[in-house]
Amino acid sequence: MKANELREMSDDQLVATLKDAAESIFRLKMQAQTERLDAPTELLRRRRLIARIKTIQNERTRAAATAS
Repeated sequence: MKANELREMSDDQLVATLKDAAESIFRLKMQAQTERLDAPTELLRRRRLIARIKTIQNERTRAAATAS
């Protein structure tokens, strides 16, 4: 997902996407330990997605604090 798509999401949708990505990373790490991954770059993509989501959440938090 691109950052623009994530910015259009509501806070609840971001939290759900973050949770889904974290669970996906967990499953991929377990799969990597037990067998060979089909797409090893998927771990990197998921970590970057989590970083993007957390960045957007932080931006929103700072914007809300500034507005108050």
